[in-house]
Amino acid sequence: MNNDYKQRIGAVLQFIEEHIGEDIRLDTLAEVSNFSKYHFSRVFSAIIHKSPVNYLTERRLHHAAAYLTATDKTMLDISALCGFNSLSSFNAAFKKAYNTTPSAMRKSLLNPSNIPSVTGNKPEELSPSKDYDLKSTSNNFLRRVWGMNIELKELPGYKVAYVRHAGSYLDTYKVWETLGTWVRSSGLPATETYIGISLDDPGVTDESSCRYDACITVPEGFTASDDAGIAFRYLPGGTYALYKFYDTIDKLAIAYQSVYGGWLPSSGYEPDDRDALEFCMNDPYSDPEGMAKVDLYVPIKLTLS
Repeated sequence: MNNDYKQRIGAVLQFIEEHIGEDIRLDTLAEVSNFSKYHFSRVFSAIIHKSPVNYLTERRLHHAAAYLTATDKTMLDISALCGFNSLSSFNAAFKKAYNTTPSAMRKSLLNPSNIPSVTGNKPEELSPSKDYDLKSTSNNFLRRVWGMNIELKELPGYKVAYVRHAGSYLDTYKVWETLGTWVRSSGLPATETYIGISLDDPGVTDESSCRYDACITVPEGFTASDDAGIAFRYLPGGTYALYKFYDTIDKLAIAYQSVYGGWLPSSGYEPDDRDALEFCMNDPYSDPEGMAKVDLYVPIKLTLS
């Protein structure tokens, strides 16, 4: 792993340890890492193998368990010291993680050395994708992605018409249907390109709040009457890392993880503030094997030394 990535994610882990009792926001962690908020969660999740929110909760609970077994502090005090905003949220998170209540753990006189720890919580232990079992046949796709061929591409800017979806990424077909209906009545040439944009990381954002734009490029000078649900935006050009994906659409998340956690840290590049673009190269529903062909473009810039 590139030492710069290790240091930046390591700084985030250290920040969490030093501010465990505070209200830590994703924006703050992204600022500590010097990645944009949009890309920070993907980089963190790919390297640590859990979302920043889940990791933070685990560390809060680990500290809470240590307080329970090594001090006589009250539950309310421990809850506050570990950054929980209420005693009820502390109790609920603790029960979910340890399958017991804080009071029951204290009564059990559990040895602190037996408190579950978080894998990879030291910068020197960071290594991408170490949690996967490569002997599993279910990871054939992952092995293929690790051997990925990434191309660097310069893309122009694009003006696009789009429909925004809010909710599960599994339901994005609804906005593609809306966009398709509009395209058929708009007179757009068949040569235009369809692009999907996943605006949120589902590992960080609640599934019901994930945003997704179903886009189609429109030529210069194109005008259209206002249609309900159809909006226009400009996608800036620049340097992108291209990974050609061809598999079932559910594995696209693994491709994202591998680019951000496997290729980027050793590439000499880092993601910048532009959106990642998913160029839709086929219709999965008409594909003989039901697979999606997607040109995944991840926006990059040179890492400053």
